[in-house]
Amino acid sequence: MPERSTTRPDNLRADVQTLWDYHDMHHELRPADVGIGLGSHDLGVAAFTAELFHTGMFPLIVFTGANAPTTVERFPRGEAVHYREHALELGVPDDAILVEPEARNTGDNITLTRNLQESRGIEVGSVDLISRPYQQRRAYATCKKLWPEVDVICASRPLPLDDYIESIGDVDRVINMLVGDTQRITVYAERGFTIPQEVPPSVTEAVDRLTSAGFTKRLI
Repeated sequence: MPERSTTRPDNLRADVQTLWDYHDMHHELRPADVGIGLGSHDLGVAAFTAELFHTGMFPLIVFTGANAPTTVERFPRGEAVHYREHALELGVPDDAILVEPEARNTGDNITLTRNLQESRGIEVGSVDLISRPYQQRRAYATCKKLWPEVDVICASRPLPLDDYIESIGDVDRVINMLVGDTQRITVYAERGFTIPQEVPPSVTEAVDRLTSAGFTKRLI
């Protein structure tokens, strides 16, 4: 199998950076009632959630996620289960972690996590949503649509784009995911899944160029 590249093509660097910057909500972290780690292929989400727990940002963690086609090979027992195991390895107490193992999309992540809290009688007024960096904006828009009464802050590992690509080990995968997530900002709002978000012309133009360059695997 050929080795995957971790270097952004020079002619696409600016467009990829534009999308990366767009999805960063630039929220200032503050303590919340619960930290919600959104399942994905990125185990760094679990690690950063554990780090925030240890700094006292929240007393309770919910890891949420079943599997997607992009994660079933890496996390055969489910994203949330593997996230929990990693957090335990990082010193988070077992009784500080809840697992929601059924969610198969971001809407499920929010709705099923909310249901889990309610079923346990846990009152939640604020949440820190921890996700892949390029999922922040979509996670925020989804949460505001489906759980509008909570105060939501989005957070991700504070890595520059090139360092993040290096950590994932596959530049094409990251670019495809960035393009797909950007498209979903508009499409999901049109379908009523999320609140609308402004998409600047520079972002739309970057998506168009990256799509023309062949980064279409995550388009819907």
